[in-house]
Amino acid sequence: MQPYFFPYIGYFQLVNVVDDFVFYDDVNYIKRGWVNRNRILSNSESIYFNMPLSGPSQNQLINEIKVGAIDKKLLKTIEMAYKRAPNYEEVSELVKTVLSTQSDRLVDFCENSIKAVACYLGLNTAFHKSSIEFSDSKGLDKAERLINISKKLNSKVYINASGGKDLYEKEVFIREGIELFFLNTDSDIIYKQFNNDFNPWLSIIDVLMFNSREEVLLFLDKYHLT
Repeated sequence: MQPYFFPYIGYFQLVNVVDDFVFYDDVNYIKRGWVNRNRILSNSESIYFNMPLSGPSQNQLINEIKVGAIDKKLLKTIEMAYKRAPNYEEVSELVKTVLSTQSDRLVDFCENSIKAVACYLGLNTAFHKSSIEFSDSKGLDKAERLINISKKLNSKVYINASGGKDLYEKEVFIREGIELFFLNTDSDIIYKQFNNDFNPWLSIIDVLMFNSREEVLLFLDKYHLT
């Protein structure tokens, strides 16, 4: 998967269900996608938060995108939104740690946000970077590259996000000795967000603010493979 900045819970379900997770960081950046932004809850409504970027272009790879000046605006937005949430103190510290990443590359902030949450939840997944460990497969057809990476990891099963159904055919993978599954997040992940009507599919930041580690781990099991 492309590395995203504090993505939604379905991303972490994928991280949790696999043994090896590959950050697909040497593919093209998509403007107005989810790489550098997500949504949180503010005054009963979902709002976007963004990592500031410096001259991003869809002609650049994700690992080539530079961040802009990081000010206190994001932290202030999170404080205003969640300062009364039960887990505000520890989750805001987690966010601060990620934002203190010593790098000018977006990919490092995104990967660190995912690794930090995985560590916070006690997940034991091994992380890899396509640009470092699998750079020799770049240029292959989309499915061919995923099959190539899976084989190098000695994997017999490849799990993709549900959106991959429109891109990949199971038969292509089966012919190469790999089972392909798609992870679908269940719709019954619901929790109390102050006294508001529930607003689903927000950033993992929202989930962590209102739920204990144990509760979040239960949420990570609320999926089905197809």
